[in-house]
Amino acid sequence: MLEYARKLTLEPAEMSPQDVLDLKQVGFDDRSCLEICLVTAYFNFVNRIALGLGVELENAGRSFPEAE
Repeated sequence: MLEYARKLTLEPAEMSPQDVLDLKQVGFDDRSCLEICLVTAYFNFVNRIALGLGVELENAGRSFPEAE
């Protein structure tokens, strides 16, 4: 799944039907393949809008509290 998401993010023109078949071979059904594609594409879309508009994170520069 992560290999699929990485490829779709970094090399979208290289995607092929084999990429979906690879997901199915490790146990994902059609619906799961669609969801993986949709979530990956959505996050890429939103990130590109934010980057294109120069949106900065509200918490940029803040560190997270130490785990107890």
